[in-house]
Amino acid sequence: MHRSRLAAIGIDCPSESALDTASFWRAALEPGTAPPSVFESGDPYLTVGSAGGREVFVQAIEGPARVHLDIETDDVEAEVARLEAHGATRVRQVETWWIMHDPSGHPFCVVRPQTDDFPGDAAIWR
Repeated sequence: MHRSRLAAIGIDCPSESALDTASFWRAALEPGTAPPSVFESGDPYLTVGSAGGREVFVQAIEGPARVHLDIETDDVEAEVARLEAHGATRVRQVETWWIMHDPSGHPFCVVRPQTDDFPGDAAIWR
C-alpha cells in the first residue's frame, strides 16, 4: 500500500525567458504581489503561486517550453510501477525521483513528499 497525489505544477521554460515567465505567472496567480527579481544562484526553480492548494513554479531549463506535473508519494518505486501499468514510461532517474512520460509524451515527475501536509488528501493504492 502506498499513497500519492498531485504536488505541483511546473512551468518549464528556456533560461533566457525564465524571469519574464515567472513575473507573468506571479502576476496571474498572486495579485498584488511583487514580481520576482531574480532566480537564486544555482537554483532553477522559482515558486510563483498556487492553484487549488498546489504549488506552481517556474523552472529554467535548457530546452523547449512545456508544463509538467509533480506527483508526490510515500513510495516512489511503487508509484512509478503503478503508473507504468497505466501506460507511462520511465525517462530518467534523478537523485530520488523519476522523470516520466505519459502515453502521449508529456513529462511529469514522481517525487518523495514535498508538501507539509502529505498525505493529506492523497489517494491510497493497494
